[in-house]
Amino acid sequence: MRDHLDGDITPHPDVWTGRATNRVQWLLAVGGAAFLALGIELAVDSAWTSGVAPLAMAVVGCIAAGLLILFGTLAFVHVDLRLDQDSVEVRCGHIGLPRRRIPLTQVAGADFAPYVTPRQWGGWGYRWRPEKGTAVVVRRGEGVVLRLWDGHSFTITVDDAEAAVLVIRDRLRPATPGTVR
Repeated sequence: MRDHLDGDITPHPDVWTGRATNRVQWLLAVGGAAFLALGIELAVDSAWTSGVAPLAMAVVGCIAAGLLILFGTLAFVHVDLRLDQDSVEVRCGHIGLPRRRIPLTQVAGADFAPYVTPRQWGGWGYRWRPEKGTAVVVRRGEGVVLRLWDGHSFTITVDDAEAAVLVIRDRLRPATPGTVR
C-alpha cells in the first residue's frame, strides 16, 4: 500500500473490504423493542375502561413505532464496503439492505474525507441532499467520497477509508502496457 495518497503504488488485493459500525444504534434498537413490548402488553393485558378505540390506537401506535425504530436502527448498525475489480458495493445492516452497487466505469474519482458527521447529512442512515449528493452515514469519522461521471457524489463512512481510496484510485488508473495488476 501507499503511505500517503500521492505515494508509490504497490499491488492491492483483488477484493478489498471495509466496515464501519455504530454501537449507539443498538441503544435505539432496544428502545424500539421496548415500544413493541409495550404494544403487545397493552393488547394482551389491558385494563383500559375508556373504550376499544383508544386501546386499539395505543396498541397499533406502540407496535408501529416499535417496528419502525427497531428496523430503522438495525438497518444502519453497520455498513460494509466491498471493492472488487469491477465495482464498489455498499451494504447496510445485518440484512444488507439498502444495498448499492456502483460499477467502476461510473466512477470519475475518489477522495478521502477525514471527518464525516451525521449532522452534515441530516442524521444517520442512507441520505440524499441536493447540494451534496448521496451518503451512507453510520457514524462520525473518516469516509470515502466517490465522484461519479454524472456529476453526483456518493459518500460512505468506513474504517480505513484512506486505504479504500487508494484501492479505488489504483483501479481507476488505466493499465499501462507491461504492468501487472
